[in-house]
Amino acid sequence: MKQWYELLFEDYGEGYDRENFTAGTAGECDFIEKEAGFEKNLKILDIGCGTGRHSIELARRGYPVTGIDLSESMLAKAREKAKNAGLSIDFQKQDARSLPFMNEFGIAIMICEGSFPLMETDEMNFSILQNAFTALKQGGKLIFTTLNGLFPLYHSVKEFTKENRKEGNADYRDNSFDLMTFRDYNTTVFVDDNGREKELRCNERYYIPPEITWLCKSAGFTGVDIFGARLGAFSREDQLTAEDFEMLVIAEKR
Repeated sequence: MKQWYELLFEDYGEGYDRENFTAGTAGECDFIEKEAGFEKNLKILDIGCGTGRHSIELARRGYPVTGIDLSESMLAKAREKAKNAGLSIDFQKQDARSLPFMNEFGIAIMICEGSFPLMETDEMNFSILQNAFTALKQGGKLIFTTLNGLFPLYHSVKEFTKENRKEGNADYRDNSFDLMTFRDYNTTVFVDDNGREKELRCNERYYIPPEITWLCKSAGFTGVDIFGARLGAFSREDQLTAEDFEMLVIAEKR
């Protein structure tokens, strides 16, 4: 039986690219480039690449990129976009919980909840961090965003998603936040690329900073830095607060 995230990303490439959270791609890639030291020969792994927005932008800037995703539909859209842009990108259908790569990449990215933290168990989410660690070379970095567990302690996730929704985007209803598991449960309603309205019962895991630090270090990373994640404007200058819906994590394999 397919999980909600598998069903969500079937036939939703066009719709995904219209979501408001995709607007910050160029600025986010500016930050990734800076973290990469502008080394154009540094191989980048885009985990949960979706329609390839970060992969394509980084390849356009001259970086060798491999993009992996569980959804063949999203990968097909990514390949189409890369072809139209005249770019050669290695897009592969892979499960982030069991990747085949070992000591290959200088940078791994998981932006906008690419894979992590969508999995149905904490163990599965942790396995994604472990696989990212294994895929990286010594000295490599994992750059990812994840949902900030401090936010729902002070704010309503339901109101936040309602206020930030654009016309035509997915609609999140019936939100309930479980303090025992730090999961937000919601009904996601959206129209797929074929014009069919779909309704899915979804849940995502929120993490607090000490959890993320412990998980990353348990996966093998040594240096772990956490900041507030601002759409299209990632920065090491933004201290994480309860006002940030997402956190930005940079974990190093030293």
